[in-house]
Amino acid sequence: MSQVANPVTDKVKEVFEAVVDALRVPKPEEGTPSAVFRSFEAEALREEIIRTGRKLWERQYVDGNGGNISCRIGGEYVLCTPTMISKGDIAPADICLSDMSGNIVAGNPHRTSELLLHLEIYRANPRARAIVHCHPPYATAFSLTGTPPPCGLISEYEIFIGPAALARFETPGTQAFAETVLPFVQDHNTILLANHGVVCWSDTITHAEWLVEILESYCKTCVIAGQIGKPLIPIPEPKLKEILDLKRHLGFPDARMSSSSSDVSPDVSSAEVDRHFREVVSRL
Repeated sequence: MSQVANPVTDKVKEVFEAVVDALRVPKPEEGTPSAVFRSFEAEALREEIIRTGRKLWERQYVDGNGGNISCRIGGEYVLCTPTMISKGDIAPADICLSDMSGNIVAGNPHRTSELLLHLEIYRANPRARAIVHCHPPYATAFSLTGTPPPCGLISEYEIFIGPAALARFETPGTQAFAETVLPFVQDHNTILLANHGVVCWSDTITHAEWLVEILESYCKTCVIAGQIGKPLIPIPEPKLKEILDLKRHLGFPDARMSSSSSDVSPDVSSAEVDRHFREVVSRL
């Protein structure tokens, strides 16, 4: 027996499908730069950039118009902060949309001069989806000595960062400066920039900023511990191995692991990684 058509049901279905089509947002890589810039995803990322910029400024990790933030959107574009604006004062209209060659294709035409640094990291390591560059005082102080902070002292630092790399000095904003991080971006998510500051990459803007917090708190603790006048006691080697096993499980890079970070596939959800991050930040 054939099914009797129901005009009301058919009309509801038609309206529902029309609403879904109207709300459907194309994937960023499938749209024009203007469409990408106006997408819901871009709007959410701009808000996250603004929140992160204010955190950096409030924590005194940036001063003046220093520091910059960026994130990948789709496969072809990068949202980034502008030049000559304090990270505590960024508004949605200030955010730039760049292609992977550094050309501004939508938004504020005055991008940060250090976008070249971000693009080199994105091109070298596809796992880098967001980058924060800033000048936290204790971590930057280590960069002035030409020595990264010591390792093997605090478990949370070992899990999320581990050995921080130190890139040589080059004039900020130049291509030569951008290329100084290339030897390190596979096995390090946190890089000290000699006589300059730090740059951290992660899967989200928030997580990249948390790496800055963990690094800065650790550097401050090392400085304070050094003033006590007693030798620093490292984590026992067997326990450090357990920490590295956990780090491998979480998929974080570390030059001490036997295999390159690019070969490590995390088998945990981003929610679990986020929970671990929050636990560390709360302790610090």
